[in-house]
Amino acid sequence: MAEPLLAGLKVIDAASFIAAPVAATMLADFGADVIKIEPPTGDSYRGLSTFPGFPSSDVDYAYMMDNRSKRGFALDLRQEAGRAVLRELVAGADVFITNYPPLVRERLGLSYEDIAPLNERLIYASLSAYGETGPEVHRTGFDSTAFWARTGLMDLVKPDPDGAPARSLPGMGDHPTGVTLFAAIMTALYRRQITGKGGKAYTNLMANGVWCNAFYTQAALCGLDIPTRPKRENWATGLANHYRCADGRWFILSLVNEEKQWPNLLRAINRSDLATDSRFAEKPARHRHARDLVAVLDEVFLRQAWPFWQQRLEEEGLAFGVIGRTEDISGDPQMQAADIIIPHDDPSGLSTHTVGSPVWLEGSEKTAPCPAPRIGQHTDEILAELGRTPEDIKALRASGVVA
Repeated sequence: MAEPLLAGLKVIDAASFIAAPVAATMLADFGADVIKIEPPTGDSYRGLSTFPGFPSSDVDYAYMMDNRSKRGFALDLRQEAGRAVLRELVAGADVFITNYPPLVRERLGLSYEDIAPLNERLIYASLSAYGETGPEVHRTGFDSTAFWARTGLMDLVKPDPDGAPARSLPGMGDHPTGVTLFAAIMTALYRRQITGKGGKAYTNLMANGVWCNAFYTQAALCGLDIPTRPKRENWATGLANHYRCADGRWFILSLVNEEKQWPNLLRAINRSDLATDSRFAEKPARHRHARDLVAVLDEVFLRQAWPFWQQRLEEEGLAFGVIGRTEDISGDPQMQAADIIIPHDDPSGLSTHTVGSPVWLEGSEKTAPCPAPRIGQHTDEILAELGRTPEDIKALRASGVVA
């Protein structure tokens, strides 16, 4: 088997929670040696899954996924001796990742100005909530505030125009933002290959939220009014809507090529009579009478369970998708065939699979995911690689610099 694409790449993950560490996880998936720097008390993300409202478990399933395949190093950066160890690590690293707020970086010696002079080939990867410059550069934020709330997404996806904003799911904006940071890092590594020099690569949660909302954002930038999203029964078309089946399952119909696919739909639902109904015979009429069409289709699809309609819609080559439930994913054969859900080694025995990162390269296999490290699991090993003697390590432990 060929050596992993990023074998030999050394990465320092001095970040917390989700978005920035996810970029490091993706680097590890392609073979990079990632050292997870945590305070001796551990990353604040550890144990988040025990908060009220989350699935209850003694196993930290969130940390398991977002920090797999890394080596754990517990280091107290509040102490100068701890910062000295970090500087040694940085001197021999290729990538340094952080998402600490600017003031914290300055206090701990983690700013770009502190780190860059230590290694001219180093890629300094920075993730922030609201950007690297501007009046809000010091503001802290999570994906719920900077990615979803600030960018119009939370307002636009609510199902009722008069209802409350829709709450986002944990990490819903963090994970795609982590992919963006991964892309920034790889782009910077490519530049380094050309120039021999490292540099700063960065992204932020707010930018990624606006990017996700770019369709409507560009409309607003053109001076257009952004419509509120109506209730499903008042949507502008009945052929791009979601419907419930007799077994309670929902699916979404998405007939973008309406003129061509309207006859196919009528065959699928065995309603050829609608072709001569003056409300639906032509496309403009169907749009004028969209509410009536939704009502008709509601009544039709409630007659049979989802497997029946799935077969009929597939036979007619129509675009549709089941409204999946999260618990469906583990048994979805396509998810596993496409390496979206992949096997992994879980010491707890709770799970045999995890979520694969959404980037593949033909001919460059990813490494099999390894368990996320325990707090400081590889501290002694990493210190020994830096040339520290057992006596040195004992002294560092005694002073609380490492754990």
